[in-house]
Amino acid sequence: MPHPSAIRLGLNVDHVATLRNARGGARPDPVRIALAAIAAGADGITAHLREDRRHIRDTDMARLKAEIPKPLNFEMAATPDMIRIALETKPHAVCLVPERREELTTEGGLDVVGQRDSLAPSIARFGDAGIRVSLFIAADAQQIEMAAQLRAPAIEIHTGGWCDAVVDGHTEKADAEWRRIVEGVALAKSAGLEVHAGHGLDYATAETIAALPEIVELNIGYFMMGEALLVGIAETVRTMRAAMDRGRATLKTRMA
Repeated sequence: MPHPSAIRLGLNVDHVATLRNARGGARPDPVRIALAAIAAGADGITAHLREDRRHIRDTDMARLKAEIPKPLNFEMAATPDMIRIALETKPHAVCLVPERREELTTEGGLDVVGQRDSLAPSIARFGDAGIRVSLFIAADAQQIEMAAQLRAPAIEIHTGGWCDAVVDGHTEKADAEWRRIVEGVALAKSAGLEVHAGHGLDYATAETIAALPEIVELNIGYFMMGEALLVGIAETVRTMRAAMDRGRATLKTRMA
């Protein structure tokens, strides 16, 4: 078993493709950024292939799978077309997310309770293909319990509400959202789920959440791409890795 202090950093490269697509052509290249991030210490790469292909494209997913030496996490809506592409691509993992064409970014967690009947066969198909499934959900007891009932190996807790409240200085809301996360990840761990987290994380919030022993993976993209414009992707990855390690060090202190 991994040491309880182990925590992985997954870099989401969607917005490298957003910048590329604003002008057309091939640059900046998401695969090149992914390789540089891995060289600097990222443990894996996440990319969301949306129905409207607003950033990542099919060829990006194929190249990421073929060219990166670390796990690829294929973020996707559970539609027949995306399921087909993911099964053909054979990434290390898929993360099933809700998706609305008009949204700017993923706005909330997947309704696993309401979509149980449609999600169950998809989770089973990916499992049969040897692809790890995670469900992107809110830190809600009903959603977490349903994820466990559906035998999804992992969940990713949506941290956007907490991160937004922290950044906006809404202390009471941030505290309430944080309590939900703490309770949710404990419940998920007790239910046998591998627990990831992501959405809206920056250096400070990543350091804070890395102190939760149940969480083994953080997936971060937009903030890190913005930082990379200033200092480069390698320095951004190293700084994020250091922030996560500082958070995890508090866990080691508590266990000592």
